[in-house]
Amino acid sequence: MGCSKLSAQIAVYEKFDAFEKAILKEDDNTYVINFWATWCAPCIKELPYFEQLHTENPKVKVILVSLDSKKDLEKKLIPFIDRKQLTAEVILLSDKDYNAWLDKIDTSWTGAIPATLIISGKRKLFAEREFDNFTELNNYVNAFINHN
Repeated sequence: MGCSKLSAQIAVYEKFDAFEKAILKEDDNTYVINFWATWCAPCIKELPYFEQLHTENPKVKVILVSLDSKKDLEKKLIPFIDRKQLTAEVILLSDKDYNAWLDKIDTSWTGAIPATLIISGKRKLFAEREFDNFTELNNYVNAFINHN
């Protein structure tokens, strides 16, 4: 037996600009982008709701953006994703110069997580809050989608 292959494949963005170009797209899809970290208890509590949204709401593409440190990728983040059996796309944004990019997500963001950004074309909705259950999250997302 050789070395074991990591089951989770994670794109790592060390700079916000690269993340912005790759992830924050204005196209025909609706993206639900959740900012979280393995050390954030409220984030971990609501992750299953985002996972359920990913599997049950075909109208959206869920992207889980971890703000963990790059040094924690192999030892913490990947084992965490495997343990929680997350199937939604997980990416790591390890740009620690928060002051340079928080406003580009939303000018109201203090930097607290969990935080969620919903994008559909040129429309955006930002929520610096925790969702209490799947129904609350799903209703919030659907209200955004159905509001023309």
